[in-house]
Amino acid sequence: MKKFPNEVEALILECNLIKKHRPKYNISLKDDKSYPYLKLTLAEMFPRIFLTRRVERDGSKYFGPYTSGLAVKETLELLRKIFPLRTCKKFPKRPCLEYHIKRCSAPCVEKISREDYLYFVREAEKFLEGRTGEVEKDLTTRMEIAAEELNFELAAKLRDILFSVKKISEKQKIVTDSGDLDAVGLARFESEVCAQIFFVRDGKVTGRENFMLRGAADETDSEVVTGFLKQYYVGRDQVTKEIFLPVEPDANEIKILSQQLGAKFFVPKRGLKRSLVEMANENAKKFLEETKARREFQNARTKGAVEELKKFLHLPKLPRRMECFDISHIQGSETVASMVVFQDGVPDKKSYRRFKIRSTEGKPDDFLSMREVTSRRYGKLSAEELPDLVVIDGGAGQLSSALEIIRGFGHDVPVVGLAKKFELIFVEGQSEPVELPRESPALYLMQRIRDEAHRFAITYHRTLRRKRNLKQS
Repeated sequence: MKKFPNEVEALILECNLIKKHRPKYNISLKDDKSYPYLKLTLAEMFPRIFLTRRVERDGSKYFGPYTSGLAVKETLELLRKIFPLRTCKKFPKRPCLEYHIKRCSAPCVEKISREDYLYFVREAEKFLEGRTGEVEKDLTTRMEIAAEELNFELAAKLRDILFSVKKISEKQKIVTDSGDLDAVGLARFESEVCAQIFFVRDGKVTGRENFMLRGAADETDSEVVTGFLKQYYVGRDQVTKEIFLPVEPDANEIKILSQQLGAKFFVPKRGLKRSLVEMANENAKKFLEETKARREFQNARTKGAVEELKKFLHLPKLPRRMECFDISHIQGSETVASMVVFQDGVPDKKSYRRFKIRSTEGKPDDFLSMREVTSRRYGKLSAEELPDLVVIDGGAGQLSSALEIIRGFGHDVPVVGLAKKFELIFVEGQSEPVELPRESPALYLMQRIRDEAHRFAITYHRTLRRKRNLKQS
């Protein structure tokens, strides 16, 4: 067994192993690499801010991770409206549109000095850290200096930025005079557990994040909070000095964590700080209830769609497992096929399959391609392994090609074709296609499985085409 020089290194290894292997009875957080960050490229002469999902040791500063991709994009858009920082990877030879619409200060053609540009970078950095009070103070001072020096153009620009920052700050309510802190909330609803963090910067709540904690139903609140803190905070570049908790964590482990992070953990008993934790608790509970309600609504809708599909298509049993096929190519080159699987109306992505078609290389023949892929899929399957419904993306011709193969193997599984135009469903033995009602959940389900098959096929086709082009170049 490997020995560690201290408890901190052992704790770091434990957290890394939990994230990597995700043991069944541990709190499960997504790997941070999948989260979006805002990256400030401080190593560059004229730094940029952009969205990334990869954290590297390259001298840049990272803000995040954010659990909402939409939230980080909105934050980035707001930053670009307020601070005129460049967005281009390489300097163009002349100012681009961003400069003309006043979203870039055009350092590429020396419209701004490096000193002035770095000032905006520092203010953007403070803004992202939630220190809007410092930003307002700095902008006011610099604006007054610019006005005294009769540099009215710069003063006007700083005035506009100051106005934007104040407008945003006014929407945030000051909740405490303690500066920067995190308030952690915890809630349980039936067998599910949720943690929420309130981020307070300069006394204002600047954001919050929710985390569904899987595998924590049988653990005590103290164990859940301790495990969550280790997984969330270990390895982060920025941690607030004060973190408020809803319950007392494990004393020994929290002592090690506090030593490593340089943060203090408290369980407030009363006052404003306790109300912050209680608010986080209530928000976590509300999030759990809303998540369950959304899930139940979606399950009911999906179940209704599957039942409707059985009724409209006169199927012998509920189509609980559906397999859908699509063909993709460009004039016969790099022809591929996709098979997507829906189980009880929900995508079962681990069962997806993709096929590189061999029989039609160089010639566009969707019918022959469909024969090949259905032959490769159903040639060796037993009756017990067959789906409840096979969906072919295409009209009567593609359906006939698939039926020729599937029936040739002796399978009596229902097979239908879904035409893109008018969303008509072609059924074996019927001269007239079935047209589902426009507002029917069954129609939505069929469109969804068809679109998913199309997406999966297109993605594989593009991958093969890109590899081919790279070889040719």
